[in-house]
Amino acid sequence: MRRRSDADLIAEALTHIDRLLTYIERDGLSDDVVADAVCLRLAAAIDALNDDTVPPLGERLFGATWRSMRATRNYIAHAYAFVDMSLVSDTVDNDLPDVERVLREEYARLTRG
Repeated sequence: MRRRSDADLIAEALTHIDRLLTYIERDGLSDDVVADAVCLRLAAAIDALNDDTVPPLGERLFGATWRSMRATRNYIAHAYAFVDMSLVSDTVDNDLPDVERVLREEYARLTRG
């Protein structure tokens, strides 16, 4: 099977981020259904950057921060019934803008043609 390009992986992550932000704009995290959808999309965005390269794309883009990003994904995926939504809200408000910026800049660099 052919390895997906970094641009493809970043595009996938950005699609999840765009959806996540749309959900939040619609109803905020106080709605349980929206909160679940946001968690799903956040975890999926992080997963998209965990490819089979060494080091993975996420680590190449985010360095030491990648470890805490993966921990956030694992927290959502494995402790889902007990996810503290204040942590998710804090992540979306304080960390996601920088993640999105880095991804958009790298995507633009990779797709210049």
